[in-house]
Amino acid sequence: QVQLVESGGGLVQPGGSLRLSCAASGSIRSIYDMRWYRQAPGKQRELVADITSGGSTNYADSVKGRFTISRDNAKNTVYLQMNSLKPEDTAVYYCNVVIKDGDYGQLDDYWGQGTQVTVSS
Repeated sequence: QVQLVESGGGLVQPGGSLRLSCAASGSIRSIYDMRWYRQAPGKQRELVADITSGGSTNYADSVKGRFTISRDNAKNTVYLQMNSLKPEDTAVYYCNVVIKDGDYGQLDDYWGQGTQVTVSS
């Protein structure tokens, strides 16, 4: 079994910064793509950023230049550094990780529990 635990959310003022973390644990053979999604009230969940096992990254246009996704493979952790935060960034942020299971070698994606990010003065 695999578990994803998110941390780092909170309340910040516009222009501030937050760093989200998502750590995977359990029966893990390999970790492939790692992603961050967000969902604001009344809106669909959207992809914010993703990073491959080779380190290639992609960002939504709305966060490009402000957010940075990174990973620490030794810690099975993905990060989202969020700078120059805007009220429009307010949402619940979810990590999503593609993992090859250590028991059966099958590929599956797993979701974190979500962490609230609120940008307000």
